[in-house]
Amino acid sequence: MCSRKNVCIVGAMYFFAAVLISACSGPATGSGTQGSVINVVAAENFYGNIVSQIGGSHVSVTSILSDPNVDPHEYQSNVQTAIAVGKANLVIENGGGYDDWMDKILSGSPNSKRLLLKGFDVAKVKLPDNEHVWYSIANVATIAQAIAQDLKQLDAADSASFDHNLQAFQQSLQPLQTKISDFAAKYKGTPVGLTETIYLYQAVPEGLNVLTPFAFMKAIAEGNDPPASTVITVTDQIRQHQIKVLIYNVQTVTPVTTNLLNLAKAQSIPVVPVSETMPTGKTYQTWMMGQLNALETALGSQKS
Repeated sequence: MCSRKNVCIVGAMYFFAAVLISACSGPATGSGTQGSVINVVAAENFYGNIVSQIGGSHVSVTSILSDPNVDPHEYQSNVQTAIAVGKANLVIENGGGYDDWMDKILSGSPNSKRLLLKGFDVAKVKLPDNEHVWYSIANVATIAQAIAQDLKQLDAADSASFDHNLQAFQQSLQPLQTKISDFAAKYKGTPVGLTETIYLYQAVPEGLNVLTPFAFMKAIAEGNDPPASTVITVTDQIRQHQIKVLIYNVQTVTPVTTNLLNLAKAQSIPVVPVSETMPTGKTYQTWMMGQLNALETALGSQKS
């Protein structure tokens, strides 16, 4: 039986993909010659966006998970994904159990020259039982450095360009860090509810007081039914206005979370939607800033 985090992938698909890769693959690019293009496959579109910002015209990026209306945990790979991975010079995934399907594809298409970067392995800030490391701005700064290093390894001739783009990217994260620090100064201790664990990577440095039982958030994040006692607790927290805002993951929707969403609206408690993958037309920075602005507005409306 496959769990939600470990999606079943049919072995026959890998055999078929391996045949196609062998037949269709041309010479690898990104060999260090100036003007070469590095083929990059990112398991999630936010990593794809980051590597695009750092690599610029020197990279060709394919992002696998890019639909914010689809639960990333329920993704099922296909032959096209396997072929893209087979041709990649660099593969970026989150790791930590979040996208194990990518590891299965990689094992079915071995390539000793291909580089693999796992965000979770590089990240310095790791919360217990929480693989959503890209929600930490500090982690993204670290992951961006690792991406730049891999690009320079694949294309040393364009190292100066990668370093310049990395510096610009790092600077662009500063407004996000400043905003989070402002939250800590202005809203420290404010009680909030979360439907799952993803936002803890920002709620903690923001100084927010998350009242939702961790067992509830963890169960929702993993696609399991939360303990009945925790459902009662989070429901009472909304009905009794113990929380000021409900931060709602729009990509891990269950009947339980939908009931909480409707109850919060009925109780006039602001709901702030967040997503696991990046919405269309956004960059990592504008995605995160948009969510922070929405939370700031919601908290401001509830501040006594």
